[in-house]
Amino acid sequence: MSRIEIKKLSGIVVCFLMMPLLELQAQDSSKYSLDLGDVISLAVEQSPSVKYAQNRNENYYWRWKNFKTRYRPQLVLSGNLPDYTKSTVGVTQPDGSLAFKQVTNLSTSARLALNQSIPLTGTYIYASTSAYRFQDYNKDEVQFSGSPFSFGFTQPIFSINWMKWQQKTEPLVYDEAQKDFVETIEEISLNTVYRFFRYLMVQTNYKLAESNLKNSTNNLKIAQTKKELGKISDNNFARNELAVLNAQKALNQASMDLKNADFELKSYVGIPQDQIIELNVPLNITLFDIDINKALAEAKMNRKEGSEYKRRLIVADRDLLNAKRSTGLSASLQGSYGLSNSAETMGGIYDQPERQQTLKLALSIPILDWGQSASAVKLAESERDLVIYDVEKDREDFERSVVVQVEQFSLMKDQLMTANEADKVSENGYQIALKQFQNGEISITDLNISLSERENAKRDYIRSLQTYWEAYYKLRILTLYDFEKNQKITYINPLSSNN
Repeated sequence: MSRIEIKKLSGIVVCFLMMPLLELQAQDSSKYSLDLGDVISLAVEQSPSVKYAQNRNENYYWRWKNFKTRYRPQLVLSGNLPDYTKSTVGVTQPDGSLAFKQVTNLSTSARLALNQSIPLTGTYIYASTSAYRFQDYNKDEVQFSGSPFSFGFTQPIFSINWMKWQQKTEPLVYDEAQKDFVETIEEISLNTVYRFFRYLMVQTNYKLAESNLKNSTNNLKIAQTKKELGKISDNNFARNELAVLNAQKALNQASMDLKNADFELKSYVGIPQDQIIELNVPLNITLFDIDINKALAEAKMNRKEGSEYKRRLIVADRDLLNAKRSTGLSASLQGSYGLSNSAETMGGIYDQPERQQTLKLALSIPILDWGQSASAVKLAESERDLVIYDVEKDREDFERSVVVQVEQFSLMKDQLMTANEADKVSENGYQIALKQFQNGEISITDLNISLSERENAKRDYIRSLQTYWEAYYKLRILTLYDFEKNQKITYINPLSSNN
C-alpha cells in the first residue's frame, strides 16, 4: 500500500472516530442552560397558569368598565315594529253584556328615551318622545297618538341607596382584583421555584450517580489489577464489583427521576418537551437584611387584604342599614310631566298637544310583624359585629405572617453559608479519600463513608438554596415588594392593556 493511500485511510479512520464527538458537540449546542431567573421569566410570560390569571383579571377589568359606564346617560330606542293581531275577542257592550267580534288591527310604536341614574340620591330620571300608530282593518281607520315630549323621575324614600353603596364597594373590588393579579403571578413564580429545585436536585443526583459510576468502574479496574498481583482479597474485590452494580442501579433510577422532573417543569413553564435543558445552580445571591417595619408598611399598601378589609366592613354597614330600612316605613315617589295628543295624521300629534302629568307616592307601613323586624335588625347587628371581629383577627394574623416570614428569611443567611462550606469541605474530603483508596491507603468502606458525606452535603446545600429562594419569594408574595430592587412589584395584563 502506498504512502498516499495510507494517509487517505488514516484520514477516514480519524473522521470516523471523530463523528461521535462531533455529534455530541452538536447535541450540546442545542442544549439550553437556564438559571432560576430564566425559568421564572418563562413561567411568568408563557405558562398556562399565567394565561388563566390574565383571563380572570380581564373579567374584573370589564366588570370595572361596566360599572363606570353604568351611571352615564343612556339613549334608548324601543318599540314594536309591527304588532299585528287577527282574532276573535270578547267586547263588553254598553249594557254590560259580552259580544264576540272579529278584530284585525296593526299597531306600531316607537319611543326614544334619554335615561340617567343619580347615585348620590338614588334617583332615576328620564326624558323621552314617543309615537303610536294604530290601524283597524275592519273599520278601515288609521289613528295616531303620542307624546312629543315628556320627562319623569323615580325617587325611593327611606330605602337604601344601592347605587351609592356600589360606588363605595366597586372601586375596592377592582383594586383587590389588580393586587390579586400581581399576587397570583408571584405565586406562579414561587411554584416555579419549587419545580426548579426539584429538577435541580434530581439533576444533581444524576450527575453524582454518573460520577460515582465512573469512579466505581475505575476502582474496579484497579482492583482487578491488584487481584492479578495478589494484593487484594476476594472479599474486597467483590465489594468493588457490588459498588459498580449499585452505582449503575442508582444511575438508572436517577435517569428515570430526571425524565419525570423534566416533563413536570416543562409542562408548568411552557417549554417544548423536545427542548433539551440544563439548570444552573443559582449561586448569584445577594444577602441583605429586611426591616420589619418596611415590610409591614409595604404589605398593608400593596396587598389586596387592605382593600378587602375595608370592603367587608362597608358591606357589613350596608347590610345593617338595609335591615333597618327594610323593616320600617318605605315609600317611593314617582312623577312625570309632558305633552300628549292624538290625531288622524302623524303630524297632527305635534299640533297643539295637551299637557300630561302624574304624581304618585307609594307607601308601605308595617303595623304588626310579631317581632320579625326587631329580630332581623338584631341579626344584622350581630353579623356586623362578627365581621368586625373577623377583620381584626385576619389583620393581626396577616401582619404576624409578614413578621414571621421576615424573621425566617433573616435566618436563611447563616444556614446557607454553613451549607456552602460543608459542601466544599465534603467535596475536598471525597477527592482525597478517592486518591487514598486508589493508592491502597484506605478501604472501600472508608471511601463509601466519604462518598455518602459528599452526597449528603451536596443535597443539603441544594436544599438550603431552595429554602432561601422559597423564603424570598414567599416574602415577595406577602408584601408584593421587591426588596432587592427596592420597588413595588407590578405586572401588566396584555389582555386588558390592549382594550
